[in-house]
Amino acid sequence: MLRLFKAFCLLAVGALVALSVPAHAAGDLLVAPTRIILDGSRGTEVVLSNIGAEPATYRISLEIKRMTAAGGLAEIAETDANDVERAALSMIAFSPRRITLPPNQPQVVRVGVRVPEGTPPGEYRAHMLFRAVPDAVAATAAPKPASAGVSIALTPIYGITIPVIVRVGDLGAEAAIGKAWVSESDEGAAFNFDLTRTGNRSVYGDIEVTRPGVAEPLLVARGIAVYPEVAGRQVSLRVPDDVAAKLKGPVRIRYTEDREIGGGTIDEAERVVK
Repeated sequence: MLRLFKAFCLLAVGALVALSVPAHAAGDLLVAPTRIILDGSRGTEVVLSNIGAEPATYRISLEIKRMTAAGGLAEIAETDANDVERAALSMIAFSPRRITLPPNQPQVVRVGVRVPEGTPPGEYRAHMLFRAVPDAVAATAAPKPASAGVSIALTPIYGITIPVIVRVGDLGAEAAIGKAWVSESDEGAAFNFDLTRTGNRSVYGDIEVTRPGVAEPLLVARGIAVYPEVAGRQVSLRVPDDVAAKLKGPVRIRYTEDREIGGGTIDEAERVVK
């Protein structure tokens, strides 16, 4: 699924949080596509759209993220990158690196790839970051007088990332759905299942959960990936309490390829959810 990132910086320190949305968006920025796969011979384009009422400037860069067993993406410093991750950074080129978007006028970022001769077969991935450049006036505006002796100015900074994947050689992968369960926490109910991967590339697709004999799905989730750095991950999908109740008992879980490449079945399994 696609995610919304919004970060608030306090004295130049920020953090990103994510929320599912049907198209990658951050603040007033829309990005399409939300995932790029390059075969090593030709590039592509990313379209940025400013849906706000004022011009906005974004800085574009590449960063390294590694998937965790919990399904998250941990940001990795370049000094801590492995050879495959460094190779991905060196292969991927893009232009421009900074862009100012007038309202309602889409603009293109060109993305290219150069695979050096002798590069071992495999999947190489970096994440393209689009980060808002704070308005200079807003960033330097004097904070309000502090009644308690301390004054803090918060400046919202918006950012969004999309994976850029370079595939070299003849690659393949399979995935298998493991156990499934419903959990409850202070944050609400969630439908969970284990997803394992074998092969030398990532898997990516959509999840559909149905009750046997009922055509209407109980749950649909888009854009579920397992990247090569992990053999498996736990998928956790937040659901309303009434949906969580319906998901308990016998269900069929189907994992399918992205609809843009045919939507074929990767794996499906019948599970009894507790």
